[in-house]
Amino acid sequence: MVRNIHSVRLRVPPAHAGALLDSLGSDTDSLWPGDRWPPMRIEGPLRPGAPGRHGPVAYTVEEYVPSKRVCFRFTQPTGFVGTHTFEVFPEADGCRLEHRVEITPKGLARLAWPLVFGPLHDALAEDAVSRAVKAVGERAAPKKWSAWVRLLRRLGSVLDRPSGAGKGTARSP
Repeated sequence: MVRNIHSVRLRVPPAHAGALLDSLGSDTDSLWPGDRWPPMRIEGPLRPGAPGRHGPVAYTVEEYVPSKRVCFRFTQPTGFVGTHTFEVFPEADGCRLEHRVEITPKGLARLAWPLVFGPLHDALAEDAVSRAVKAVGERAAPKKWSAWVRLLRRLGSVLDRPSGAGKGTARSP
């Protein structure tokens, strides 16, 4: 089983951080780093049963407690059996925002998680918690992606090009 956690302490009331959760997958998303990663999209309002995705990763909303917790159950890629969750925990001087992945990889996912998805997830999750820090008006030190993540991103952008792109064919802007 994989249990992967990224969290950040915020010096704001839990409801303030909870508003970030409530915006997930919407046009006004304040948490997901869609400027650097494939945007998270939820079909319709954030509610149990709503399908969503980012890039090749798809899921359904399994549980939603407004301003406190959003839990998504993976539906793709094949072999990712489990959830990813954003949750706000009250603390004495503010709150803690946590992103947690709990999966039991099956089949090829047993290799794909540690080699591809895990490193990409770590970079994306760190970008999300940094974005949360900035969204509540605190300073966040920019996180640098590892050389492996940069290579995976480059390979992914090459694979995502339409056929013929990069071979001298003109593309409109």
